[in-house]
Amino acid sequence: MHHFHYHDDQMYCEDVPVSEIARQVGTPFYLYSHATLQRHFLAFQRAFEGVSHLICFSAKSNSNLAVLRLFADLGGGLDIVSGGELFRGLKAGIPPDRIVFSGVGKREDEISYALESGILMFNVESFQELNVIDRCAAGLKKRAPIALRVNPDVDPKTHPYISTGLKKNKFGLNVEAVVEAYKAAHACAHVDVVGISCHIGSQVTEVAPFVDALVRLKDLVATLGGLGLSIKYLDVGGGLGITYDQESPPHPSEYGRAIIETLDQVPLTLVLEPGRVIVGNAGILVTKVLYTKRGEGKDFVIVDSAMNDLARPSLYDAYHAIEPVVRRLMGTMTADVVGPICESGDFLARNRKIPHVESGDLLAVMSAGAYGFTMSSNYNSRPRVAEVMVKDDQFSVIRARESYEHLIAGESIPAFL
Repeated sequence: MHHFHYHDDQMYCEDVPVSEIARQVGTPFYLYSHATLQRHFLAFQRAFEGVSHLICFSAKSNSNLAVLRLFADLGGGLDIVSGGELFRGLKAGIPPDRIVFSGVGKREDEISYALESGILMFNVESFQELNVIDRCAAGLKKRAPIALRVNPDVDPKTHPYISTGLKKNKFGLNVEAVVEAYKAAHACAHVDVVGISCHIGSQVTEVAPFVDALVRLKDLVATLGGLGLSIKYLDVGGGLGITYDQESPPHPSEYGRAIIETLDQVPLTLVLEPGRVIVGNAGILVTKVLYTKRGEGKDFVIVDSAMNDLARPSLYDAYHAIEPVVRRLMGTMTADVVGPICESGDFLARNRKIPHVESGDLLAVMSAGAYGFTMSSNYNSRPRVAEVMVKDDQFSVIRARESYEHLIAGESIPAFL
């Protein structure tokens, strides 16, 4: 459910016409609905009522400060994978003891920054990383709270690029190695073993893979208990999918019920790391038609947004619905919707049946709230687009459009040239 709807053939975000925002802000821009963000977060929160839990929103899906502040105010934490995301989370007002640091390649400076900030825990992914964390903690005269990330070898049945829980993936430690890793962690002088972590992938549209992974984690909890190692947190990651096209993912309530039933009174605090399921359908990318072009056996709609603004179609061949901002009775057309970048892979849709459009028309690329702006770049020296949030009948620019000067900030021409 989202708050993008039509009234008198005009698309609105909550109570604001999208075309009016485009008139004032220019295109392209990302547009987020405050009401949808809040509704989705609270739906996920309610799905785990009755059990001890912490929702750590996945910063990589959407890291805008305003979005993070909204979730902080609702009691949320943050799942981060870099020092930059930690910086953003703290700036947004998320308490450090609600922040979990995941990722396979944490640098020593990032580890030290997180230790000094007092985060909840590190999700450790290798023996070498464990040793570096122990050494950093010793140098700072601190203790490092850690969970070890388990790779349960569960097939999430998603795109191979966003599958993370199989043996062939780079993430975590396999089940055979993880018990030895826990013994090694317990022996570290400056490490506190507080949790177990697992994340099987992204855009998962079935409950079964999550349940399979959790069963294996429960077995591991029992094994560790037999060794005298007790833990507090069970981090089951994120990955619950959304509807982009014809998918039918489970509602958060169904997902929560399955997790709680499988957990079966195990006395641990659940840590959950949803991202896409909260923000994906809460945002759109608004773009303007520059030209239409009839090719040899194919028509093209050329718009002012591109693969540098929304990478998912080019990267994953991902589907995003494309809707007119103003509906008109002009029939339909089948075309590739493409951007200005000098790459054949620069497309938002291919062979897509869409309403007939003309130069100057506005289009809304739907379900773009997750992995949209966060994956954008300055390729072809294109300034990154604005981000806007609507609440009720008002809107605010929550990230200004970059200028050409932003493109060369930090660059210099050396004296020998």
